[in-house]
Parts: sequence; C-alpha cells; structure tokens
Amino acid sequence: MEHAEFNNDLLEFLNVSPTPWHAVAAMKQRLDEAGFLALDEKEDWDLDAGQGYYVIRNGSSIIAFRTGRRDVAEAGIRMVGAHTDSPCLKVKPNPELRRKGFFQLGVEVYGGVLLNPWFDRDLSLAGRVTYADESGRVKDALVDFRKPVAYIPSLAIHLDREANSNRTVNPQTDLPPVLMQVPEEDTTRFADLLTQQLVQQQPDLRVGKILGYELGFYDAQPASLVGLREDFIASARLDNLLSCFIGLQALIASSGDEPALLVCNDHEEVGSMSAEGAQGPFLSAVLDRWCGKGRARAIARSMMISADNAHGIHPNFLDRHDENHGPLLNQGPVIKVNHNQRYATNSRSAALYRHISDELDLPYQTFVVRSDMGCGSTIGPLTAGNLGVTTLDIGVPQFGMHSIREMAGTRDGVTLFRVLREFMQRGEVL
Repeated sequence: MEHAEFNNDLLEFLNVSPTPWHAVAAMKQRLDEAGFLALDEKEDWDLDAGQGYYVIRNGSSIIAFRTGRRDVAEAGIRMVGAHTDSPCLKVKPNPELRRKGFFQLGVEVYGGVLLNPWFDRDLSLAGRVTYADESGRVKDALVDFRKPVAYIPSLAIHLDREANSNRTVNPQTDLPPVLMQVPEEDTTRFADLLTQQLVQQQPDLRVGKILGYELGFYDAQPASLVGLREDFIASARLDNLLSCFIGLQALIASSGDEPALLVCNDHEEVGSMSAEGAQGPFLSAVLDRWCGKGRARAIARSMMISADNAHGIHPNFLDRHDENHGPLLNQGPVIKVNHNQRYATNSRSAALYRHISDELDLPYQTFVVRSDMGCGSTIGPLTAGNLGVTTLDIGVPQFGMHSIREMAGTRDGVTLFRVLREFMQRGEVL
C-alpha cells in the first residue's frame, strides 16, 4: 500500500470516528466488507478454520481475529492491541447552564486532557444515546452533530494580564462550552436537543424519552495533511485511533494462514478497569471460547504487540528526551522500553520486531523516558499480566499527545502497517 493511499484512507477513518462508538462502527463496516463475520457473546460460537470473525462489547471495544488454517494451540496467535478512547470533555448528566442568556453545558474532563488547546476551537458533539422508543423498548443510537455547535471562548488578555505567564484552567468553571443564546424564560432541555438531532439524522427512529447518554465534544476541524511537503498528519484522536486503523488494516490485509487477532479496548485513558477495558475480561473471554482447552498452549506460542503512539522529540523542547532516545517523526515506529514495566517490551519481543523490520528493510527507533521523569503506560503491561503473553510496546511518534489536535508523520503509519501485516501472517513468532 502506498503512503498516499494509506494516509487518505486514514484521514477518512479519523473523520468518521469522533468517539469510541463511532470508531468501532467504522471498523465493523470495514470488517464486514472484508468478509469477517459478526459474533454475539450471548450465543454459541461455531468457528471455522480460515475465517475472519469479530465481536463487539459495549459498542466501544472490538476484537477481530482470523482463525488461521492451523490448530491455534499448535500455531499460537499473533496479537495486536490498541485503544479506541481519547481524552476529551464529556457532557454531565444534568448539564444545562444558563448565564446571562447564554446556554452552556457542564462538562467532565475524561482522561489526561491537555486543556489549554480546547479554548477558541469550533467544537462539535457526538456519542451514544440510550432511549425508550414509543413502545417502551430501551435502545441505543449513535449521534453526531457533524458541525460546529459549541465554543469555549478565552478570557481576553486585557482582563487577565498574566495570561501568558500564569494562567491556569479550572475545569469546573472555565470549560463549559457556549452553545447558543436563549431568552431568560427559556426552558430548553438538553434531552430535547438530543432528540431533535437523533430524529433529524435517523428519521426512522421513534424516540419516546432520552434515558441516558455518553457524549463528548470534539474538534470540528477535519483531519488533514499539513506541511509545505505534506510531511505530517494533523488530527484529533491520533492517540490512539491511528494504531486502531493500522492494526485493522494489517489484519484485513494479512494472508489469513495463521491465527491473528486485533483487540481495540475502550477506557485506556482512565486506567482500563472496565468490562470492556484491557484490565477487564473481554479478551480473555474471547480466547477461552476460541482456544478452549488449548488456550495455555496457544498463549505460550503467542505474542502481543501493543500499539500506542510515542512521544517524538519536539524541536522546541529537546531537553525533555534522553539524548540517545529521542524519536524523530517519519523515521520509523518506536520500540518503547521501560525496565520498571510501564511498558511490557523485553529483549525477545523487541528483537522479533527488529528482525521483521530488517527483513523488510524498514526503519525503527527506540524510546526510553528520561531517568528523572515519570513514564506513561499502555495496555501492554495489563494484557501481558492478564494473559501471560510475551508483549512488545510500540508506537508511531507524534507531537501534542492528549491535545485536542495532534501531529504525526505521514510515513510512520504505513511503515508500522507493513511490519504488523508480516507479523500477523508469519509462521512462527516465538
């Protein structure tokens, strides 16, 4: 796959995936088109050799796998993991705020958000809505306003002379977005606005009452190629929809001869402890049903590659990296190492990735955090600990992680795709 084709497809995926639910829906569509079959956790499974399957939990996490043509206990599984969620501002259950004729919504900070970039942006709103239909049945529907509907205005520097040297953000009082102006006697409820949007987008819905929702604001500016030579991708949610897309494309493009699996979990940004998170039982339950009594043997022959973006060395902040471990954008994916097990990479898993990359004549880099700074983590150690599977942590280098808009190189994604595709169809991994 050429860089241009890969990146144009990536931009399309990012633009239709403003929330984990939308991302999983977009992944489901691609899997359906590739001939994968949907599985239901409520039903018995009858899996055929050489077939692709997928299963979705909570609408926001997905596991897709190819059974391969060999017995899974003898072959092992080539696993890739990523996460569907990104830091954002989520709407509170009782969100309506009316101040001086402005209609605003109270928000809760989800994950480790870099808050300042959220000001003075065109914001839209999307997520999942749960409602009772006219016959009293409880149903879910996705909603996406798809246009700028909100704005968080900065306080002018004239009213805050210390803004450029000493401004902090209070998430309770400073972040409620402005949606519209209303008369003093206005009684508009947010649920009414949601109902209108749902019916407008899906006229066949018969919404009786909104019962709940999980909605987040997002940057209305679409993903784009940037730079004089289009060296970069700028978009919201590159962490970690970029890895989800790369893993998905690799699984679909793989030969299908070997057992291979992609897991994309929700809730990584808040610790992964949920029914559908990496600390939950989702992956383990799928492996039990697929491998049966051969699970322990399969895991012993398996390997997981946890794909989550890495911190590229910032040209304006060179001192924030170890001098020998500052990954450059467009110079290859980054093997992430932390001997305190914040990353699950060991010498064996790193060696396999380097070996495949060398065979394909593709670049790679290594990241180790400065010894005087704390290290982030991924689903890698969680999955390794839960399953007992050899694991590698890797990621495409990027700037602005956890900002409302992030930046990565245009060449690193397709490089990682090519290595993961080979990994997923490789005869032996351990």
